[in-house]
Amino acid sequence: MGKREPMAMAMPTRVLFVCMGNICRSPMAHGVFRSLVRQAGLGDVVTIDSAGTHGFHEGEPPDRRAQAAAARRGYDLADLRARKVVDQDFEDHDMILAMDWENLSMLQHQAHKRHHHKIQLLMRFAGDHESATIPDPYQATSPQAFDQVMDYLEDACAGLLEVARRRATQVAAA
Repeated sequence: MGKREPMAMAMPTRVLFVCMGNICRSPMAHGVFRSLVRQAGLGDVVTIDSAGTHGFHEGEPPDRRAQAAAARRGYDLADLRARKVVDQDFEDHDMILAMDWENLSMLQHQAHKRHHHKIQLLMRFAGDHESATIPDPYQATSPQAFDQVMDYLEDACAGLLEVARRRATQVAAA
């Protein structure tokens, strides 16, 4: 019998972006990363979702200011709707990426310990910005707050894309 060649199989990456209400930062991240994944041709192996640690805005579209900031950079968020993180999310996703320390803590509290390794801050993937967290622009009076969030998200999502790309090219053992 001949030696079996390993079968190349893309390792899927299932990403969940999380902020407090799921109407600003996490849907903005969802839109940015979705666009990057499509451009990279990884749509078949990377799935993307977003949710909030609170259900304040369930069923609502992203904040109009978030949609405007995203649209100025070519991202469409119109199809997204706010939802709250549910226990099944910890089973269904490989990476659960919080926008700030408070949401990170809430996710760790909600998740079973076996899922804690999946929960991280999104900004750990940033290459150009030093901030550990992405500030919440919801209470901001200036649209520049949303533009700053977009700067952070584009940076962190570019780094995250490289992780997803590496996972997609890993070869499964024979």
